[in-house]
Amino acid sequence: MTLFQRLNLRPLPSAISTTRLFSTTRSVPSTNAATTTTTKSAPTGGLYQFFENGEALPKRNWTGRAWKASELRLKSFDDLHKLWYVLLKERNLLATQREEAKRLKVHRLVWTNAGRVKKCQQSMARIKFVLNERQRAYETALEQK
Repeated sequence: MTLFQRLNLRPLPSAISTTRLFSTTRSVPSTNAATTTTTKSAPTGGLYQFFENGEALPKRNWTGRAWKASELRLKSFDDLHKLWYVLLKERNLLATQREEAKRLKVHRLVWTNAGRVKKCQQSMARIKFVLNERQRAYETALEQK
């Protein structure tokens, strides 16, 4: 039995949703060759989150700019928190792509996401800056009371 089959047989905790988005049919080695097992898994969950459009090294696509601090100041704490984790996932996705390019020995000039990495880093740094501004303003207001 493969590791993947053992993981699918393991009972899931009740907090984890067992609903999956798509299914693939694959044959399972057994005494009866006609037996097939349907395995359902989400292409957007788990490790799939580290791959863009299901590809290890997708084609280049146009990306926007980094978030400005003035834009971030208008966001609520919850929005900044969500945005932080979106940027963190993007940074991890780009790191996965960088390592995959190294593994496949793709030349650096052919495959680079330095611009996207820098935009993620700038946006994350600006989120920290805005939250620090809010913290200092809060502490100053407490001292003045």
